[in-house]
Amino acid sequence: MDPQTLRKHLLELVRMTACDLAPDVEQALARARDREEGRARSTLEWMIKNSAEARESSRPVCQDTGSLIFYVDHGREIRPGLVAQAAREAAAEATERSYLRPNAVDPITGKNSKNNVGRGSPYFHFNEVEDDNALRVRLMLKGGGSENCGAQYTLPDNTIEASRDLTGVKRCILDAALRAQGFGCAPGVLGVGIGGDRMTSFMESKEQFFRKLDDQNLDPLLAELEDEMHKKVCELGIGPMGFGGRTTVLGVKVGIRHRLPACYFVSVSYTCWAYRRRSLEIVNGEARYA
Repeated sequence: MDPQTLRKHLLELVRMTACDLAPDVEQALARARDREEGRARSTLEWMIKNSAEARESSRPVCQDTGSLIFYVDHGREIRPGLVAQAAREAAAEATERSYLRPNAVDPITGKNSKNNVGRGSPYFHFNEVEDDNALRVRLMLKGGGSENCGAQYTLPDNTIEASRDLTGVKRCILDAALRAQGFGCAPGVLGVGIGGDRMTSFMESKEQFFRKLDDQNLDPLLAELEDEMHKKVCELGIGPMGFGGRTTVLGVKVGIRHRLPACYFVSVSYTCWAYRRRSLEIVNGEARYA
């Protein structure tokens, strides 16, 4: 695959992700607005207007354009290194064009790379698939405010009376939602990872954000859990931007991984109303964005 063509496609993926919310997210915001009143309703209305103006002007939906998280599904004929290099170049050009804010900071020196490229930035996850020439790239832009609201629990957790069972998991989700109020730019989405080790539990929780808001979990038990927790979190009354209301989150998405007998992790990741994720698929040389 021609590196320059791939870079062009990835630049457009970055622009779309930063400047144009996915349709299911805007639709969820509109439905939330229609059932709210007062300040909650006007807050959601401003979010929707902001999103429309960002799309029309190709300006970021939020000033914090977040960290770039790429998930790449590729065939054996596609070189992961080529994709990573093209993505880094696309990130740097997107920063120059102001689609992205310079967000990559050295943790020791405090120096900003000024182009969103640095150690571990962007982040890449590669997965080889059967089709030799297949390439699908999913991108998530994860803002710092919502990232700070993530929480991980080790069950049992006596501080919230959470035991090693589904009731304990529910207590973790509600506690994480309560901790996030006023900080995560509600209404957000909760991604939950149950099981795994300490790292993969958090990975599972973040991977839930690539799901569409209107999908249904293939596991009936998890589907029921998602619906129940969505309702219960909204019943907390935190509302848009913490002003109160019926819409604290737009959804709750849950994934599981087998765990060690000695470990029971529940990880809850939070993403704000500026829920930015898009995908690019290249089929027979043609780029398809979703």
